[in-house]
Amino acid sequence: MKNKGIFSQKRKNNMQIQLLKSKVHGAVITEANLNYVGSLTLDQDLMDAAGMIENEKVQVVNSNNGERIETYLINGARGSGVCCLNGPAARKGLTGDGVIIISYCILPFEEAKKFQPKIIFPKEGNKL
Repeated sequence: MKNKGIFSQKRKNNMQIQLLKSKVHGAVITEANLNYVGSLTLDQDLMDAAGMIENEKVQVVNSNNGERIETYLINGARGSGVCCLNGPAARKGLTGDGVIIISYCILPFEEAKKFQPKIIFPKEGNKL
């Protein structure tokens, strides 16, 4: 019997795969606000550059302590450099910690092979 691999072509055509959509690599936490409902406030310029939108689910990885959280984005003032952990997320990082902000998408298998994520590397002050 010939090995057809893990997936038949028909299954590949119907399969969807989750992959990296956007990443802000190396932003710095500018504040942590425990007394807020929740989320991550991020400078609108960074969101636009990375192709992220308000209320989008994101994973925030703290490069200083290894913490990973899932939350959603809130538009921060354009050009402000804000990267603020809000609500319970504020317990997962300190002002000055470096973070990686990641969003994912789900695409059909063949389309996913061609997809190119948007990745940005903010400079000092969380500027582009």
